[in-house]
Amino acid sequence: MDVEPFGPGSMHWDTAGEYRNLLVAGSALVIQTMHPAVGAAVAQHSTYKNDPWGRLDRTLTSVQKWVYGGADGPAEGERLRELHRPIRGVDEHGRPYHALNGEAWAWVHLSLFERFIALNRYFGTPFTVAQQRRLYAESRQLGAILRVPEREMPADLEAFWRYFEEMVAHRLEPHPTALEVLAVMRGTPAPPGLPRPLRRLWTPVGVGSGEFNHFVTVGTLPPAVRAKLGLRWTGRDERRLRHLGHAVAMLLPRLPERLRYMPIAYHARKASRRLERQLRSA
Repeated sequence: MDVEPFGPGSMHWDTAGEYRNLLVAGSALVIQTMHPAVGAAVAQHSTYKNDPWGRLDRTLTSVQKWVYGGADGPAEGERLRELHRPIRGVDEHGRPYHALNGEAWAWVHLSLFERFIALNRYFGTPFTVAQQRRLYAESRQLGAILRVPEREMPADLEAFWRYFEEMVAHRLEPHPTALEVLAVMRGTPAPPGLPRPLRRLWTPVGVGSGEFNHFVTVGTLPPAVRAKLGLRWTGRDERRLRHLGHAVAMLLPRLPERLRYMPIAYHARKASRRLERQLRSA
């Protein structure tokens, strides 16, 4: 498969490996598991209940390999597909599912684009429309690495948002797995290995890290998703989230790169700069 790998200069190179992504990791899983096929597959085959951070670490490692693995990125995409190939069954309503169903496989991937937009809206500088177009074009490139069927990927940004709204309104459901993911979060501690400055943000005074994770997850969900799940969110909650987001947006650019980026991303970026210096001096 001939797919151009990611590298310096791409938006994913600058964003996909940031620890900041942990702030929308929970909401991404909630949105994904609201798709009936994904919800059933995760309920019957995933370790998210017994090992939530272990599962997330494996997912983040895979994502970093797609983006920072260079020519090895497509191989990681193929490995992931083969890992999901045997995952199939029948859900609680008697509906058959398969993890590699085109619509479900595409939803898991494409919903991450919406989460990148939400991440920067709450915890960074909101993307301009031009930046969204560029990021979405890269998301289609990433979809090719993951072998998402071309017919399942909207052609452009405007088509994506129509697709996303249609999926939320008519395809997603308040799946028991999505609600259980939210419940599990309340008892989940801060991620192991999280750099100390980010850990201080993760556990505000008087609020357990599990409650904090639940709060951020619910708050960053699209309002239509919250409504479908029957989740309460007040104006006061929104103001608290905005204050937190402002603190994160102010702190993260001031951190050294090794504290902003996960290890695979950090070392890939460092190696890329070293190679660039060598080429300039040759």
